[in-house]
Amino acid sequence: MNTFMKQRIYLCIDLKSFYASVECVARGLDPMTASLVVADPERTEKTICLAITPALKALGIRNRCRLFEIPKNIKYITAPPRMQKYIDTSADIYAVYLKYISKEDIHPYSIDEVFMDVTDYLELYRLSARELGQRILEDVYRTTGIRAACGVGTNLYLAKVALDITAKHAADFIGELNEKSYCESLWNHRPLTDFWRVGSGIARRLEPYGIRTMRDITEADEELLYRLFGIDAELLIDHAWGIESVTMADIKAYRSHSTCIGSGQVLSCDYSYDKGLLIVKEMMDLLCLDLVEKNLVTKSITLHVGYSNRLNVPSAHGSASPDVETNSDLLLIPAVTALYERIVNPSYGIRRVNITCNNVMPEEYRQYNFFVDGEELERSRRIQQAVISIKNKFGKDAILKGMNLEEGAMTRERNHQIGGHKSGE
Repeated sequence: MNTFMKQRIYLCIDLKSFYASVECVARGLDPMTASLVVADPERTEKTICLAITPALKALGIRNRCRLFEIPKNIKYITAPPRMQKYIDTSADIYAVYLKYISKEDIHPYSIDEVFMDVTDYLELYRLSARELGQRILEDVYRTTGIRAACGVGTNLYLAKVALDITAKHAADFIGELNEKSYCESLWNHRPLTDFWRVGSGIARRLEPYGIRTMRDITEADEELLYRLFGIDAELLIDHAWGIESVTMADIKAYRSHSTCIGSGQVLSCDYSYDKGLLIVKEMMDLLCLDLVEKNLVTKSITLHVGYSNRLNVPSAHGSASPDVETNSDLLLIPAVTALYERIVNPSYGIRRVNITCNNVMPEEYRQYNFFVDGEELERSRRIQQAVISIKNKFGKDAILKGMNLEEGAMTRERNHQIGGHKSGE
């Protein structure tokens, strides 16, 4: 039996300052030299900038800053977010990737970043991984006007680190690492938070033990690391050595054992207890429609309510279970209402709301309960299906409930948002 396994080669491609670059191209500006921020000025100067151009980063302005943090003496263009345009542009760029690599060998990591297993394409194109990466970057720029960077690695982790750390300092925006070069060039790199999956919390927990670099992790007492991080220490140790066992095939084969559907929003100002309840009802109503459209049901909902930023108090958190697996607004809205009234402090202003339908399952697995009026639920379901049909045909605002017209309601505004930001339609 042939036990030889081909060395896998991966690319990790990231679109540079993606949202800001899209806005620059739309205005005929060079994304690498223009000064532009993507932010919604209607949300006051405290709003977070979704993206800033490299020219502003070069001036020391951090990404994801707030508008008021940009020095007043710096001139820049403010572009309101247009999420649908970014999604469309990302799809156009994905189409470029498909000219070179099959979708089975591409894993979209985010709207502006992908992993590719290019192992079986190098011989086909008679190119090195770096050369193939360069060709793809040039095609993306030629097609969309957007610059990208690329990491090349002998595993997924090294490709990502090559992108995040090495490519930044390369004239061609391409970085390349294998396990040997990783240890030689990045073992003493600081800060640790530059490395993929090492957040500030991990770095803070390592700091008291004098562990500040990847080399320090390889030399640390493993019992200490397992005591600090549990089973996650195994991943940290592997990454310190440049080792990653997960492959593209593993990612494609992965199936989650449980599925959840959720919704969340950050409110533009502090809401009162009663207005917060209105938001919760609106969100649950839309989640019910989502469940019906996907032929799913749930028997558990979780509510998380964050209080005013001015209050240093823990968030409210709790779960509730209706009597049966359901997607009916007749059951789930009263259930989340009772949960809200049970866990939320009426004296505190409300700023963040998240609702999750847990362990959703196909509707055919639904069980019935003698204490629930099946005929009434079926009538409610027909109404929900009619609402979905009307919205799909005429738009999300084509049919609204009375609560959506109350003061403080957010459904109409959110109908024109993607990911909590203006869609740009």
